[in-house]
Amino acid sequence: MEPRFDITEPEIARTVAVFYAAVRRHEVLGPIFAEHVGDWPAHEARITAFWAGAILNKAGYNGSPMRAHLSAGNVRPEHFEIWLALFDEALRRTLPPWSARAWSQLAHRIGQGLRGGVQNMRPGREGPPVLR
Repeated sequence: MEPRFDITEPEIARTVAVFYAAVRRHEVLGPIFAEHVGDWPAHEARITAFWAGAILNKAGYNGSPMRAHLSAGNVRPEHFEIWLALFDEALRRTLPPWSARAWSQLAHRIGQGLRGGVQNMRPGREGPPVLR
């Protein structure tokens, strides 16, 4: 399969590193990630592999983003708006505009799915799924 758009794995890794540097400094997301990530280089390599799979169709990521976010226990739907804003800023800082736009669109689609899953699977939540 062809890549979704033109980008290299080193560009993906650089963007992931810039993003997580911002996450670690963020007053809301920083403590949440710090609770769950003990080895930042390993985490960044895993997320780089995720994005290489999603964008370049490259094998290497073996996991479930939905399961990871649900099992964390302290990830809330409103965190995804912050996450996406930080991610968009990292894209803007590291990539040409056309690559940044393409990756942002993909990230927003994935983020919407994760947000919806977290919103609908919260412990103690009853009733039909929230479709926003």
